[in-house]
Amino acid sequence: MLKNRLALVFLFLSVTLSAQNLKSPEEFLCYTLGTQFSRHADVVNYFKDVAENSDWVTYQEYGKTNERRPLTYAVVSTPENLGNLEEIRQNNLKNAGLLDGSATPDKTIVWLSYNVHGNEASSTEAAMETVYKLITEKKEWLQNVVVIMDPCVNPDGRDRYANWYNQVKTEPYSIDRAAAEHNEPWPGGRPNHYLFDLNRDWAWASQVETRQRLKVYNQWMPQIHVDFHEQGINEPYYFAPAAEPFHEVITDFQRDFQTEIGKNNAKYFDQNGWLFFTRERFDLLYPSYGDTYPLYMGAIGMTYEQGGNGSAGLGIKTDEGYVLTLVDRVAHHVTTGLATVETASKNVEKLNTEFHKFFSPKDFEYKSYVLKGSPDRLAALATLLDRHEIQYGYTGKGSVRGFNYGQNGKGKMDYESALVISTDQPKSTMVKVLFDANAKLSTPITYDITAWSLPQAYGLEAVASTSLVEANAAVPSRNASATATPDAAGYISKWDSMEDARFLAELIKNDIKVRFTYKPLENDGAKYERGSLVITRSDNAKMPDFDQKLTEIANKFHRDLKSTRTSFATSGPDFGSGDVSIINQPKVGLLKGDGVSSLAFGATWYFFEQDLNYPVLPINTSDLVATDLHDFDILIMPNGYYNAVVDDKSIEKIKNWVQDGGKLIAVDGALKTLAGNDGFGLKENKPKEEKNDSVVKLIPYSDLEKESTKDLITGSIFKTELDTTHPLAFGYGQDYFSLKLGSDSYSYLEDGFNVGYIKEPVNVSGFAGEDALKGLKNSLVFGEQRIGRGSVIYMVDDPLFRAFWQNGKLIFANAIFFVNDNSYTF
Repeated sequence: MLKNRLALVFLFLSVTLSAQNLKSPEEFLCYTLGTQFSRHADVVNYFKDVAENSDWVTYQEYGKTNERRPLTYAVVSTPENLGNLEEIRQNNLKNAGLLDGSATPDKTIVWLSYNVHGNEASSTEAAMETVYKLITEKKEWLQNVVVIMDPCVNPDGRDRYANWYNQVKTEPYSIDRAAAEHNEPWPGGRPNHYLFDLNRDWAWASQVETRQRLKVYNQWMPQIHVDFHEQGINEPYYFAPAAEPFHEVITDFQRDFQTEIGKNNAKYFDQNGWLFFTRERFDLLYPSYGDTYPLYMGAIGMTYEQGGNGSAGLGIKTDEGYVLTLVDRVAHHVTTGLATVETASKNVEKLNTEFHKFFSPKDFEYKSYVLKGSPDRLAALATLLDRHEIQYGYTGKGSVRGFNYGQNGKGKMDYESALVISTDQPKSTMVKVLFDANAKLSTPITYDITAWSLPQAYGLEAVASTSLVEANAAVPSRNASATATPDAAGYISKWDSMEDARFLAELIKNDIKVRFTYKPLENDGAKYERGSLVITRSDNAKMPDFDQKLTEIANKFHRDLKSTRTSFATSGPDFGSGDVSIINQPKVGLLKGDGVSSLAFGATWYFFEQDLNYPVLPINTSDLVATDLHDFDILIMPNGYYNAVVDDKSIEKIKNWVQDGGKLIAVDGALKTLAGNDGFGLKENKPKEEKNDSVVKLIPYSDLEKESTKDLITGSIFKTELDTTHPLAFGYGQDYFSLKLGSDSYSYLEDGFNVGYIKEPVNVSGFAGEDALKGLKNSLVFGEQRIGRGSVIYMVDDPLFRAFWQNGKLIFANAIFFVNDNSYTF
């Protein structure tokens, strides 16, 4: 008895001492939250301190950013729950059918994500206050709730913003918008290291932060997920319910429970006299947000938007005349975070019941998605599915009927083997969303793109079948092997995927000389298409270990190398023909800075460093005049708004460099700077004016927004014809599906090569207004113009957008390595 009493006393004392050691954010940081922007390292240290001094919190890393900052998460609940955490986690997955066995959970999981946009920095400050209040003031809610907190999804972006602000702010801070502290320099703190918007990357998982986070997310699969954001300074606070359009797969319960959470949030805001709004602007369609992705994974996914963002600083005067402070912004986020946990705690049984229903078998129209194409492209898609832990399989020779993506209607597809993704699995809803041929829209007024169909994004032939297609064939082997053949005249390798482009880049960096064929050829009984790589012994005669080095690289990239006994072709060009051209090692410059879209620059930068693994040199637009372009073979102008930073003198300089043999790649908005300029053959398509001057069209004020959509294209997929004989289109078939982000339209080049073009617009997915659709008739998508010895490559649609349109990346590689590859020595 005495022993038991002593044990209880010891436990009481240890808990009491732990509570005494637990510090509030203000005590730990030595300043009041909202009066400073905390460095990410200080946030990490605070969460570590809380976990060390409270048995209600665990804290751990789940990865690193590109700049080596830790990605972390805390798990907050009662000590008893934390002691049974693995059982709680597994029961949750069993309830969803994601683990074998049955369970009836009596706990619910709430995931709170903070600071996905680095300069929307109030939420990370709020995360520290939220965890403290949960374990000191709101413990009763944690009896049946496990709260997962990611205090900073984007540490690199946050520190870029916080460090800049802490350097430039005045003391005391200024509320005047003209002050430097309210005007971030390019590129701002919103994106991550590679300048990606991580809130658009959930489904595509191109970034290291997303890939590591998804591993943890899929281990937990929360019932509620909140993504904390900031919006313009003149907006108050937004929380659910969301705006239309809702994707059709979102359940009635998910809609209704958003409203239930919103009403509870509203109760506290009303008590404090704080303004808010709901059901406006932030819709639930595009699948790659921090609200929609969790929704399609069964959760109640929501965005909470506080007025502020990077321009607000510690305090700023709004249009309504009041001062919006960081202290206010933190308080609002803390309130909604706590209120959400409260709502969850009161509805545990309902949440778990509906979560189970969400993952139950669905009666979707299409039961299987069957895809065929390049093994490399199929493997790339399979990698994406693996990241989301979506089940798939393979089938042998056969045929399937259903919705044919290439024909944009009913059709048949024969295959020797195919990848099959069925909706007969727990994550069937996400499968349906990702393979949507054309998502239904209740309104065309949306916050983001309206098309993303994976078969077209990956350049694969596909059919959606109303029948379940069995997938019990073995996984196709990609273990291609290359064998050194010292007496061979050379080697040939195919060209139809980014894996081939990566292989080529590695060869070039290792000083192995490579050629490519402009025409189809046959050698030693094997046939090769345009663009095939030809590596000859004669070109590499001075490399003593040529065969060994070549085959090592080929095996590293799983490339088939066909050795050839002779350079004499059975048909087509011989190796020494002018139609089998040497590929020089290009030095590439990439414009960045003012006038350039930071996101477009980031996507291109990422393409070179992570997709292609080939060096690129960023050049500030402010340094363009002083830069000797003759040091470069290629200059890339990503999407941007260059008119204010690139003057006539700079344009003339670029044109002269092209005439001397340079290659300019201009993308999307950059084309507006070139169109109509002397020497550039690019012209905008102008809409025809209607001859009806006597009638004024009267449009009610309330209909103006809807009327404006007639001129819009909101991220839609268009069928594009390719000239497959041009090097820019090597590795492709005649039809290419392009993701068009806007309604800009350019005429065919009169003196140049129209490589990708639209004769009659065929919008296969997504929204396109009737007037915008008409404007695309006879329009350019990809083209090349020769100027002197050099070339300008026009890309109306950005093939590198968000790094998810995999089918466009090879076009960019073709532009770098194949198109007019002079690489003159200046």
